Amino acid sequence: MPDQTMREQSSTAKNQPGRPAVERRAYHKPRSVDDLTERNVQTIVQLEESARQERTTSDRVVDAITEFCGTIAFVWLHIFWFTGWVGVNLWLGKRAFDTPPFFWLTGIVALEAILLVIFILHTQRRQSQLNERRDHLNLQISLLIEQENTKVLQMLNQIAHAVGAESNNDPDVQILEEATRPDKLLEQIDQSIEEVEKSKHEFDGVPEA
Repeated sequence: MPDQTMREQSSTAKNQPGRPAVERRAYHKPRSVDDLTERNVQTIVQLEESARQERTTSDRVVDAITEFCGTIAFVWLHIFWFTGWVGVNLWLGKRAFDTPPFFWLTGIVALEAILLVIFILHTQRRQSQLNERRDHLNLQISLLIEQENTKVLQMLNQIAHAVGAESNNDPDVQILEEATRPDKLLEQIDQSIEEVEKSKHEFDGVPEA
């Protein structure tokens, strides 16, 4: 009876929603490729929606303005506005509120341009922050994948030794079993870039024949 009760409790705990074990099992065991793709798409959508929900009221207003400014309706609005402004003032003649060369219209357009530049810069800054956040996420995932692959190679090597299959003769396996050091990779990348830039400057400095 106690064993049966413990088995029932264990089965009940596994079937409870929100349990970490259930989530891990559902995450690592998709039923099909379409299921895996759909789950990845939903994860991306949730991350994007989370970033959108974190916006402040001013961010939402700026985003709405910049989004509207990128539409063809914004272009047609200005065409009708400029045409109507110029046409009305020419038709009014001496009673015009903005006589040629339309200083009021020029000032309003200049002010609008300044505000639009500020809105666009604000949007780009926030987008840059989101991109940096995604880059950090990609870096973390890449490091985790590298650590998992290194561990898998070490385990496979242990299994090979256990069954009598020697793999010590392959130098690539021994190198790949070592943990990757990101700082060393960055040093190699910087060194390679410096060598390319140096070679480029030396090539540009060679006089033509």
